[in-house]
Amino acid sequence: MKKILFTVIAAFLLILPVSAAYNASTKTPVVGANLLTKNGIPSSNVKFMVVSGNVDNSEYSTNKTINVSTNDLTYAGNDNEVAAVVASELGHIISGHSAKNKIWSLFTGGASSDSETLTSSFVSSYKTLKEDKEADNVAVDLMVKAGYNPLAIIVVLTKQTGTYWEAIQGKPANAERAMNVYNYVSYAYPEKIKAGYGCNEYRNFLTYANSVVAERKADSKAESKNTKTQEKAKKNATSQITKFKTRGGLSGWDAAYELLNSSN
Repeated sequence: MKKILFTVIAAFLLILPVSAAYNASTKTPVVGANLLTKNGIPSSNVKFMVVSGNVDNSEYSTNKTINVSTNDLTYAGNDNEVAAVVASELGHIISGHSAKNKIWSLFTGGASSDSETLTSSFVSSYKTLKEDKEADNVAVDLMVKAGYNPLAIIVVLTKQTGTYWEAIQGKPANAERAMNVYNYVSYAYPEKIKAGYGCNEYRNFLTYANSVVAERKADSKAESKNTKTQEKAKKNATSQITKFKTRGGLSGWDAAYELLNSSN
């Protein structure tokens, strides 16, 4: 009887369709549209394009196209992690980073500063760590509002290959950005920290993060500084998103660029 039952179960399993591997690229438009609609950002004319290599979203204000890199989507294994990638791109757009750089070019004729030269390999994916952190903070707010776990940003960042210097110091990949997200979520959405994120990458990151937090809390000045930093970051992220919606999908820098460009 047991042999017959085993044969029946085995035959049933054979006729079940094989589950396809998670495809982050095909999920991108759906997740992206959800991020927009749940945050009250019009999505009817917005397109999501998955492109290879670095991305350039500097023309979003005119073509309403959000480009997402396959390089980043490689590290996305579920909807939360796809949302992390897309929301970070949206964070850059909402903060007007590309438009700010275009305004700089208008005044300088495209000349680069020494700092820009040093980061030339990262020009198409945005120039500075400061901008990445600002975009990540906006991304956290967008993800929470849309029902995604913002800790996925940390997972996507730390899945990547770290620098030689990070390896020597025993830090995870993109440690500074990941820690910025952790600090911001801890301040703005502590319930998300309590709930956590169920994967080894996040658990490994926590080993690093817990030591950083413990050291900071042992220094009252450092803890006070962090609190003030997060207060400022939360106000900025909320303001950027609100103004973006009020202007119908334009950042303040985009609006300024359109005025300057039209007067030339």
